[in-house]
Amino acid sequence: MRLEHTDSHHSDFKLLVKELDNTLAVTDGDDHAFYDQFNKLDHLNNVIVAYEDGIPVGCAALKKYDTQSMEIKRMYTRNNYRGKGIASSILNELEKWTAALGFKRCILETGVNQREAIALYKKSGYELIKNYGPYAGVENSFCFEKKV
Repeated sequence: MRLEHTDSHHSDFKLLVKELDNTLAVTDGDDHAFYDQFNKLDHLNNVIVAYEDGIPVGCAALKKYDTQSMEIKRMYTRNNYRGKGIASSILNELEKWTAALGFKRCILETGVNQREAIALYKKSGYELIKNYGPYAGVENSFCFEKKV
């Protein structure tokens, strides 16, 4: 597996995000439009695309949240590549990148129906925090953080 650092203009990232959005439209149901407004691709200068045998299989991005925090956005692994450690590798690389950029923590939001994502974040040392920013008071959201 190879991890490529790029930005949100990368065609493979756009392809994977389209698949992610199609998946979330189903799992989020009526809440999809609410969450979609916070997941635009503009201003994502720190993107990772994972490749296996030259095929794009996963992605994620970092977005500056505040002077101490980078927010993880658009985390996705294609269904038939799950269970191979790809998401964990992407997450680990995001954490290293966050530290290299001088930030102290990664934060993220995921929906309560995203059981696989929640399990990944907990297994990776992320701790549940009070919902931040646009997710404050949103019952269908879980927010996490990890110091890097």
